[in-house]
Amino acid sequence: MPISIEEILTLRDQLPLIDVRSQGEFAEGHIRGAMNIPLLNNEERITVGTAYKKQGQQIAIKEGFRLVGPRLLDIINETEKAADGREVLVHCWRGGMRSNNFCQFIGMAKIKSRSLKGGYKAYRQLALQTFQKPLQLVLITGCTGSGKSEVLRALSQQGEQVLDLEAMANHKGSAFGGLMLPPQPTTEQFHNDLFEAMLKLDLTKPIWVEDESITIGKVSLPVDFWRHMQASPLVQMHVSKEIRINRLVNEYGIADRQEFASAMDKITKRLGGQHLKAAKASLAEGNMAATIDILLIYYDKYYLGSIDKKKGRIKYELDWDGKSSENFAKTLIKTSY
Repeated sequence: MPISIEEILTLRDQLPLIDVRSQGEFAEGHIRGAMNIPLLNNEERITVGTAYKKQGQQIAIKEGFRLVGPRLLDIINETEKAADGREVLVHCWRGGMRSNNFCQFIGMAKIKSRSLKGGYKAYRQLALQTFQKPLQLVLITGCTGSGKSEVLRALSQQGEQVLDLEAMANHKGSAFGGLMLPPQPTTEQFHNDLFEAMLKLDLTKPIWVEDESITIGKVSLPVDFWRHMQASPLVQMHVSKEIRINRLVNEYGIADRQEFASAMDKITKRLGGQHLKAAKASLAEGNMAATIDILLIYYDKYYLGSIDKKKGRIKYELDWDGKSSENFAKTLIKTSY
């Protein structure tokens, strides 16, 4: 019996959720907690799709049965193991033929199931609707090395609502943002992860977010969420350049030197050939502080220019000595409410 996406989101913590789409579809984006047991794998899905286009639905259905047949026992065994005696929740892309057939197959093996009405598409639509809802975002902005992410974590520890976009994106936003971090998710999965994080929040209350561009590394923010950010108030952190250099040295000092040098090449035009040459010379000498100092010539100019365009939305400006993010978070909360 088909059930709604809202019911799936409630039941998925008690019952196994099985995504029967191909491995490629699953990798592009999936629902939190779902396990992938493809009815058709990547190659088979292409074969069936080609048969549908060239020969029609009936031939495509028969081709699908032919391909699934030899793997049917493995599919049932894998599902039986995942079920562990429980009912399972099943979905495909639109809640159509793949999930219905999957449920029928496992049903013959006495495995109870319920399918998602509208499939994964219904989940994506709910996510998009959530991004469109009114939000009370408060953006933290400041120059590179100010410790914005650290302050966000401190705010979270104080019980504040926080969305750490860079943590979800596995990227810190700059040309060096991907160093020493796992590969980034797809943009689709990033949107899913953001939606899942928002499900845990009260959207009628303030939510702290770091000021970001619409892209974080290779992923982009949902357009509607980005529009909310562009209309939200900002709190600007002022941290001295000396403190920021020390923080950045501590953060990137252990990075692979060759990878760091390659990242510098990405901002050659903006930094300028002369500055790049000097930065690379300092890096080769092991003088990370001097390297960072040169790089901040570009980054400070960029961030200060960006902040200046938003000056009408800056609600507060606060100085931080870079020592206690906990105390600074308390000051932020006291000032903002």
